[in-house]
Amino acid sequence: MLPLTAQNLASLPPDLPVPSYDRGALRTGIVHFGVGGFHRAHEAMYLDRLMNEGKAQEWAICGVGVMPFDERMRDALVAQDGLYTLVVKAPDGTLEPRVIGSIKEYLYAPDDPEAVIEKMASEEVRIVSLTVTEGGYNFNAVTGEFVEDNPDVQHDLQPGAAPRTTFGLITEALARRRDRGLPPFTIMSCDNIQGNGHAARRSFVAFATLRDPQLGAYVQEHVAFPNSMVDRITPVTTDDDREEVRKRFGVDDAWPVVCEPFTQWALEDAFPLGRPPFEDAGVQVVADVEPYELMKLRLLNASHQALCYFGYLAGYRLVHDVAQDPLFAEFLLAYMDREATPTLEPVPGIDLDEYKHQLIDRFSNAQVKDTVARLCAESSDRIPKWLLPVIRHNLDNGGEILRSAAVVASWARYAEGVDEQGRPIEVVDRLRDTLVPVAQRQREEPLAFIANREVFGDLIDNERFVSTYRSVLASLHTKGARATLEDLATAS
Repeated sequence: MLPLTAQNLASLPPDLPVPSYDRGALRTGIVHFGVGGFHRAHEAMYLDRLMNEGKAQEWAICGVGVMPFDERMRDALVAQDGLYTLVVKAPDGTLEPRVIGSIKEYLYAPDDPEAVIEKMASEEVRIVSLTVTEGGYNFNAVTGEFVEDNPDVQHDLQPGAAPRTTFGLITEALARRRDRGLPPFTIMSCDNIQGNGHAARRSFVAFATLRDPQLGAYVQEHVAFPNSMVDRITPVTTDDDREEVRKRFGVDDAWPVVCEPFTQWALEDAFPLGRPPFEDAGVQVVADVEPYELMKLRLLNASHQALCYFGYLAGYRLVHDVAQDPLFAEFLLAYMDREATPTLEPVPGIDLDEYKHQLIDRFSNAQVKDTVARLCAESSDRIPKWLLPVIRHNLDNGGEILRSAAVVASWARYAEGVDEQGRPIEVVDRLRDTLVPVAQRQREEPLAFIANREVFGDLIDNERFVSTYRSVLASLHTKGARATLEDLATAS
């Protein structure tokens, strides 16, 4: 079994395509924070596609890890010279593998923060991109304010401190470039947040201002933060995925990536120092990303939340099993048609009806084996950004909220930490210690969960939302998830 390394590329089987370009001639132009499965199935894939066409040779990626769990990615990618196998899984079982070579190097910031800072401060780097999750921007979900009392943020604000956070590392690199007379790099967010470029700007300007008001003004005035919408279902890599790569393709890859065939990237063209010719690889480079991102956040992402809690409570553990159940598919389509779509403007080049049915087909792809538990994780970061805006829009405009409120109720029931068979649920959420004890009181105090204003804002004060939520939560407690969905299906 051949380890996946640069030295072994020429010896890999012919049915496993490898980079056709000279990786030794690549120059690093992008530093990327958060090298997980999604980045490697998306941005790194697009760049590899360009490089195989003889383009973007000066836009190779230096991956950066900041969090403790990034150590495993460091070990895997450093040992493999940045290489990994991307396996696209079609619904009919067809596999499309490829070795991706666009990640030229990888740095783990806790090992050497200075190396990360100097890499970004170098003249060749012109873009710093981010997939640091919805919670990685450190702003309050209700107020939008930067959370400055975060302990790691406070540490990074101390003079001379070795930065621990993405904010500390990137801001220090920007300060050095300014002091050296180099123009600032572009900061490109690829996270699932409405106006992700605007969100990144708010957070980085806030941090830089706390450190030095003049530096904050510099970041505000001179750093570009393009908005983007990114989409590709990419489940967590499992040991079964690793074994499949070994058996099918004869290569030992410590961290391959599996994903669906569908991929989309709409990107605002705001790159003062230039960018790769992304449009040549299929990226939609547009003047205004907002219609695309709202479509994706409120249809795809919010629908993931709509299926995951109900699905888990009903006993499902794989996403395709939920989506293939006609009761759940009907619920998702009703949510999208009657509650999400009325909040959207027309999306250039997109047939929304076709897009919504395509989503159900994508969720139903049994080959991807996406887990319900993955979708249930970090709900306190996701629900406020993806679903609550739909509820607020429809409350303000007299629209329907039944299914959206039901999704919130299903999250509240899931957060009790016990499923309908009495088995424990591992609730993965940064607010777990706050949310779970409150959820466990809600049989006696039905509004306890949504009384958390840091998550739900003033929704607790809205009678229509409260009565709808209370009714669905009571049904979940007395009838269970499936019977509740059956009742919802007959509601007007």
